[in-house]
Amino acid sequence: MTTGPGGQYTDTVTAGSGGAMTEEVGVITGDLTLTTSTRPDGRADVRVQYTGADEWYTLTGSPAAIPASGLHALHTRLVEAVRRGGQAVVPGA
Repeated sequence: MTTGPGGQYTDTVTAGSGGAMTEEVGVITGDLTLTTSTRPDGRADVRVQYTGADEWYTLTGSPAAIPASGLHALHTRLVEAVRRGGQAVVPGA
């Protein structure tokens, strides 16, 4: 996991069966890179891409509320959701 400026977490994850649901192209599967970052309005942007690709997609349910437990906790839940697959979306979306 990496942390970038302004509150950002990035991980690579292999999507479980059924992949992750995006707004732009529907379900994506395989080896993915997931980034969760803080927006100026206090919510979180959640983006995903095929690892090594140029294009980023919005995970369905983004932008998301950042829970009291923080951005890192949200990102960890998102990584787990994508790892499980089943057309993963932002929890609560």
